[in-house]
Amino acid sequence: MKTRFYLVYLSALALLLVTSCVSLRSSVFDQYSYQKGTEIKVDATRLMDKADQQYDSLTAAIVNLETELEKMVEYEKNKPDNQISYAMWKMIADPNKKFIGGFLKLWKEKGAMSTFFATEAKGQVVEALDLILQYEGKKDPAAENKLKAILGLQ
Repeated sequence: MKTRFYLVYLSALALLLVTSCVSLRSSVFDQYSYQKGTEIKVDATRLMDKADQQYDSLTAAIVNLETELEKMVEYEKNKPDNQISYAMWKMIADPNKKFIGGFLKLWKEKGAMSTFFATEAKGQVVEALDLILQYEGKKDPAAENKLKAILGLQ
């Protein structure tokens, strides 16, 4: 009788642990994501520093950055347990949001940006990219919670 009780108890405990840990899973550190994220941050900030120039004069560099963003979104989409990073990269690349994708769209529409506007926008873009890089590098709960707040997942 006692053995059966312990067996049922341990089975229930094991089931509880397994089901509760599934919701806590997040992807492990990925060197490629971290490295590409860093490269995108450097390329984006350098390009934003040139936003006072005509969009048409930098089309090749802009298209290259947009392509790198698309690649990153596609890469993150297919990693297991990676919903937060994927959603954040989608938001960063989205031309209808206030991150790099939206900045590039506005730059194209306006032709050139004021230095003041570009500097202010760059601050927001850098903050978002730093946050996702911090999350990719550490997978810590603080960075995860900040990303969830930005994404509206809390």
